[in-house]
Amino acid sequence: MLTAIIVDDEANSRMILRSYLTKYCPEINIIGEASSIKDTLVLLNKQEPDILFLDVEMPYGNAFDLLEKVPDRTFETVFVTAYDHYAIDALNAQATYYLLKPIAIDDLIKAVRHILYIKRRELELQNKVLVPKKSATKGKITIPIQDGFEVLVISEILYCQADDNYTQIHLENGHKLVSKTLKYFEEMLAEHDFIRVHKSYLVNVNSIIKYKKGKGGSITLINEKELLVSASKKGDLLEYFK
Repeated sequence: MLTAIIVDDEANSRMILRSYLTKYCPEINIIGEASSIKDTLVLLNKQEPDILFLDVEMPYGNAFDLLEKVPDRTFETVFVTAYDHYAIDALNAQATYYLLKPIAIDDLIKAVRHILYIKRRELELQNKVLVPKKSATKGKITIPIQDGFEVLVISEILYCQADDNYTQIHLENGHKLVSKTLKYFEEMLAEHDFIRVHKSYLVNVNSIIKYKKGKGGSITLINEKELLVSASKKGDLLEYFK
């Protein structure tokens, strides 16, 4: 059972979503409703929901203003809005799902199932050392340097980090700055155990030793480096671990 808070300034919209959740998503227990940022913050100080169903447009601010006031949130955010042009902003705000009004019941069920999966996997993996499903990466890749190329052992790459049109490759010993985009390395390493966990990070799953819950969560690598995980990438990451 997951707990949820519904935030929408329109009483009719709250009623419709409450009705849909009650009828089609019995796994959800609605523990509160709010119609403004102020009321939502009061609720969040008293309750710790698993999900916040959040309308974008509200009096005296919007959903993004609200989320900025809750930086260390552990709940999953589902945006519910009549406007599709907020999708990119929602992604940048670590939203787990984006639903358009009028709400399609199938989409609502899909969103709830997705979050149920994430929460179950987080619970299973909490405080455990992670063990990837696949074997350790093997092979080598070449990276361009000023007077030729350099060979890197793939298994020694911990993660790659976007740096504008460059990529920082972090190795077990040191790092390399390469004049290629992160997308380039994502495609190059697609056959290996690398996963995009954030718009800025491509990670060797064999270097991950811990996952910590949060708005998107974070991972700790064998070199004790902690990296943020995007909410939209969380499900894909958790798929790698038993």
